[in-house]
Amino acid sequence: QLVESAGGLVQPGGSLRLSCTDSGFTLDNYPIGWFRQAPGNDREPVSCISSYAGSTYYAESVKGRFTISRDRANNTVYMQMNRLKPEDTDVYYCALQGPPIRLGVCPKTGAAYGNWGQGTQVTVAS
Repeated sequence: QLVESAGGLVQPGGSLRLSCTDSGFTLDNYPIGWFRQAPGNDREPVSCISSYAGSTYYAESVKGRFTISRDRANNTVYMQMNRLKPEDTDVYYCALQGPPIRLGVCPKTGAAYGNWGQGTQVTVAS
């Protein structure tokens, strides 16, 4: 089961690191995505990383501010969020794409992911 770390309240311009872990899957073997969703809105892709960290993807709205990475020793995927903006306020979800997968590719659509975390609230406000 995927578990995200707690989000929180951050001031604009601040930073926060989210983590995603799993007790069953070896995360390095699978593409992992981060998505976010506000009430009444569709879930949108934020970032993803292919299996074995072959490639990454970032939405234009977060490019240059967010960084996704893997910590193989701790079976964790991180998303470092810097220079946060109020519009980054959302519930953030990590997701795992189960097999079959394509090496070097991480899907940008939520429908491709079969395993989801419970979500964690990130609020950016002064």
